[in-house]
Amino acid sequence: MLLKLTTKIKKIIHKDVIFLFFTNIYSFFCIEIILIFMKKIVIFASGSGSNAEKIIQYFKSSSEAMVVAVFSNNPNAKVLDRAKNHQIPAVVFNKTQLNESFVLQQLHEYQPDLIVLAGFLLKFPESILKEYPKVINIHPALLPKYGGKGMYGMNVHQAVLENKEKETGITIHYVNEHYDEGEFIFQKSVNIEDCKTAEEIAHKIHELEHQYFPEVIGKLITNH
Repeated sequence: MLLKLTTKIKKIIHKDVIFLFFTNIYSFFCIEIILIFMKKIVIFASGSGSNAEKIIQYFKSSSEAMVVAVFSNNPNAKVLDRAKNHQIPAVVFNKTQLNESFVLQQLHEYQPDLIVLAGFLLKFPESILKEYPKVINIHPALLPKYGGKGMYGMNVHQAVLENKEKETGITIHYVNEHYDEGEFIFQKSVNIEDCKTAEEIAHKIHELEHQYFPEVIGKLITNH
């Protein structure tokens, strides 16, 4: 009696183990297939990375795309900590490596469908644009105003304040060989008549960036 019961239990356990094994195998291959067809995003950032984190968070629940890596030219950038917190691989490089083969070789490892510049302060090299033409940037002003070399971050907001602009905004655009001259994708304006300091303007711009940048990237990914 005991022997029969033991044998029966073993058979049940054996069946459960086999079922669990094949269930895990099935799940693994389903995940792998999904990952193969998902679009891959690489983010370039130089500083805090608040936009980068919003993008990472946005695509964590997406079935269309995922952030596969964060690249930074600043080894002390907070964006590297943000990437680590989300288990996103990071690549650190210097200006020389950006313009030589190192960064391009690293990009080959990830094969991104879209490269996103989110507070990246170096000029993006033509050598990379030739291989990866789908590169977009966000600028903290309504281009063509307040664009060009040296116009980033607080430099832009201070210039906007000094010129007593009534509104400013964000521009998301494709990247070409010139600073801030690529084709526009999206613009959004905000009234700043109540702003007394460049910091107050920056706060309004960050709110726009965090709200619209991930959404615009999502639409681009879906349509390509």
